Amino acid sequence: MIYGLKLMFFAAVTIVLALTTITIGLFERHGKVAYRVNRFWTWIILWAGGVSLKVRGLEHIDPRQPYIFMVNHQSNVDIPVLVQSLPQFQLRWVAKKELLKVPFFGWAMWATKHVTVDRNDPQGAVRSLKVAQERMAAGISIVVFPEGTRSRDGKLQRFKKGGFLLAAQAGKPIVPVTINGSGRLLPSGAFQLRPGTIEVTVDKPVSVVGFRAGNLRLLSNQVRDTIQSHLNGRDANTTANRREQGDLAAMPLEKPTT
Repeated sequence: MIYGLKLMFFAAVTIVLALTTITIGLFERHGKVAYRVNRFWTWIILWAGGVSLKVRGLEHIDPRQPYIFMVNHQSNVDIPVLVQSLPQFQLRWVAKKELLKVPFFGWAMWATKHVTVDRNDPQGAVRSLKVAQERMAAGISIVVFPEGTRSRDGKLQRFKKGGFLLAAQAGKPIVPVTINGSGRLLPSGAFQLRPGTIEVTVDKPVSVVGFRAGNLRLLSNQVRDTIQSHLNGRDANTTANRREQGDLAAMPLEKPTT
């Protein structure tokens, strides 16, 4: 009964806010106002789902500078988690073009001006890189899931090079971000978001100076090793995790302003 009511609530909120986002996005080049609506949307998702965040390492990054955030991917809830964990940043995702066809969600992605990639079109991928650079020139940060897809077992997969090529070409630093616990609260294939705590670790920016297309694997390995060092497995709330992470202050899900 309660789960059914939550689904109805999520559906109603999604329709209303998606339509609001789409309307605003029609008149924006970079979707900055539409993104503020998205922030409110993601806050509702986590708040209604009983999800709290513990965020560490925000002192490493400057909100005035755009970055390329490289993040491990365990769950569909990773996107709301990142939006709420990095509240001072305008974020845009590099995502597969097929997502634009998803009713309401995909349309809102278009309105917010996320960067989509057609994996079957090499020239389209080049154009997507240029769009990402335009977003960063406007002060927007780019989010890349370098694994390319969600990990089904929580283990870090091999990184693809596209995001690193973007970073090298744009000359923007990479910030490794590790999410722990999202796969436990919303596993692959599940539809019900469980209440609990998700931990997010933001590491120091990694300079891309000196890296070119020929040595991107070295850069990829450096970022992957950093994320792996913070990855605690399926349960981010174990005693071992608390010892490794140290004291993490719970981050309240403050209602964002739109």
